[in-house]
Amino acid sequence: MQDMRARVTRDGIRIYEDADFAGMAAAGRVAAEILDQVCALVAPGVTTAAIDDFIREEIERRGVVSATIGYKGYQHASCISVNHVVCHGIPGAKILIDGDILNVDVTVIVDGWYGDTSRMYVAGVASRKAERLVEVTHEALMRGIAAVKPGNTFGDIGAAIQTYVEANRMSVVRDFCGHGLGRVFHAPPNVLHYGRVGAGEVLEEGMFFTIEPMVNLGRPETKVLGDDWTAVTRDKSLSAQFEHSVGVTATGCQIFTVSPAGKFFNTRV
Repeated sequence: MQDMRARVTRDGIRIYEDADFAGMAAAGRVAAEILDQVCALVAPGVTTAAIDDFIREEIERRGVVSATIGYKGYQHASCISVNHVVCHGIPGAKILIDGDILNVDVTVIVDGWYGDTSRMYVAGVASRKAERLVEVTHEALMRGIAAVKPGNTFGDIGAAIQTYVEANRMSVVRDFCGHGLGRVFHAPPNVLHYGRVGAGEVLEEGMFFTIEPMVNLGRPETKVLGDDWTAVTRDKSLSAQFEHSVGVTATGCQIFTVSPAGKFFNTRV
C-alpha cells in the first residue's frame, strides 16, 4: 500500500524515497524484457491479437500482473497501435502487412510497482518516411529525457521534444501526455510533450513519471473512435510513439524501462 506519509508537492506529485528506485527498476525491466521478446513476433501475416496473446502468456509465466487487463473495462495485456493509430489501439483480428509500423505498449505490476513502456516495431520493411518518423520520435523521447534533472521544469522536457520534432517538419500530439506512476498506474503530474522552457513545476529528486511522445507525419489533431479507446490521426497520417518510465535522481534521471538487449526498434540493435 502506498505510504500516505510520503511528501507530496503542492501540485500533488509524490516524492519517492531512494529505496523505491529499486522497485521501479525491477518492474520496468520486466516490461522492457517482454518488449524485447516481441521483436521476434512482429512480421507480415501476424495478427495483433497473436502478439497480445503472447504478452499475456509471458506476463503469466513470469508470475507478475498486467496493469491493463480490467483497467476501466479494458481486456487486453497490451495496446497495439498500427500506422495512423496514435495510441490505445485494441489488439484483434487485424493482420499485419509488409511495411506496417506499430507501437506496442505494456504495463506490468511487480511487487506493487508499475513498469510502463512502449516501443515501435515494423512488419517487414518500413518505407523511408515511416522509418524516419520512428527515428525522429525516438530521438525526441531521448531529448526529453536528457532534460530531466533537479532544477529543470516539466516545460523544459516538453520544449526539448517539441523543438526537435517541429524542426523535422513533424507534429507533436497534444491530446495525450505522460503521467506520474509508482505504486499507482496514473497520478500527477501530466507530462506534456510540448511547452516553454522554464514553464511548469520544478523537477525534484524522487519524482517518477513517464515520457511518451506521440509524433505525427501530418497534423497533430486526433480523434477517438467509437470503441472509446482507439485514437487516430484526423488526417490519417502515420503516427509513432515511444515511452519510458523515469525517476529523477540527484544528478539527472534513471530510465527504469531501458531495453536489456539495447533495442529501440525491431530493425535496429
